[in-house]
Amino acid sequence: MPNAAVRYDERFPNLRAEVVSAYFNAPEHQGAEIIDGELITMPRPRPRHLNTSSRLGRRLGPVFDPIGDDPGGWVIFHEPELHLGPKPDIVHPDLAGWRRERMPEMPETAAISLPPDWVCEVLSDNTERVDRGRKMRIWRREGVRHVWLVSPEHRTLEAYRLENGRYTILDTWEGEDVVRVEPFEEIELPLGALWKL
Repeated sequence: MPNAAVRYDERFPNLRAEVVSAYFNAPEHQGAEIIDGELITMPRPRPRHLNTSSRLGRRLGPVFDPIGDDPGGWVIFHEPELHLGPKPDIVHPDLAGWRRERMPEMPETAAISLPPDWVCEVLSDNTERVDRGRKMRIWRREGVRHVWLVSPEHRTLEAYRLENGRYTILDTWEGEDVVRVEPFEEIELPLGALWKL
């Protein structure tokens, strides 16, 4: 029999009220996510992390999510708020992309419940365990076809593709490699540019 003292949030009936309250009231100097009904907090990203994420977004955006008349094939967002699954899990990947045919209109709400087609997590010592574990399980459950894990500290990019309900690693590239990586293999990506200031 459920504990009668547990209160659930009316906006998210499967999440405990104190977890949702703590999420929305997290200090500005911390990032917060809700995974498996549990609040996860972490320090805000350091400049090296932000630099890598911003540079990658600027490399991909002009080709795949351009401004102007050419619609491109993707919609790419920095740190979108995603509400995924039945509880839901409330997560903020560093970058997420949707094929334009799956997101033909701009969402009107702050939170997005449509799973992305691609996510990129920029790893740090504070986030790597969750990014490689619990969040990879969320992406798999939601059918996210491509996941990139980028480490500015080790200067690596790992790319995964979802096949038959499991992630297959496509490859790991490092340092100054110039690569073509699914799902954006149409362009060459000079990894060295992601690590520079």
